Amino acid sequence: MDIGVISVRYARALLKAATDARLEDKVYQEMQTLAKSYMDVTALRLTVDNPMLLKDKKKELLVTACGGEVSVLVDSFLALVLEEDRENMLQFMANSYITLYRQQKNIIRGKLTTAVAVSPEMEQKMRMMVESKTKGTVEFETEVNPDIIGGFVLEYDTYRLDASVQSQLRGMLSQLSK
Repeated sequence: MDIGVISVRYARALLKAATDARLEDKVYQEMQTLAKSYMDVTALRLTVDNPMLLKDKKKELLVTACGGEVSVLVDSFLALVLEEDRENMLQFMANSYITLYRQQKNIIRGKLTTAVAVSPEMEQKMRMMVESKTKGTVEFETEVNPDIIGGFVLEYDTYRLDASVQSQLRGMLSQLSK
């Protein structure tokens, strides 16, 4: 079977169980922490995939990667994944859960890049604008990138608004070189 199909099946089952138990928000946080742990700690995947490491040690490691104290549901889920020898797909399961959860809750990811840090009020204003356009909740991330010189770049869903000085200068250079 395909890794993607298996991962989505496990994630869908976890989301259903979490929703039924009204723990979907907590599980979402735990899966985000696990996915981030996989991204930040490259040795995690190799360690979890190591067949020489005992399952109880793997579970201990995974619980820590989920943030330490995990819900009973995630604890059971990790035990099932290890029992079925599917730990090599756990990163994909976590990412699939995050995607399915966002679809279920109509959550859109947004990113605002500016040359200097923006005030919380400005960030909230941009978030509200995106929420009004998408009719959903926005998980907003802000980034400071001095390379854009000034202005901002707003990205959400498949939309990108580049109002940076850097892109305007590129446009002018392009026009001048014609």
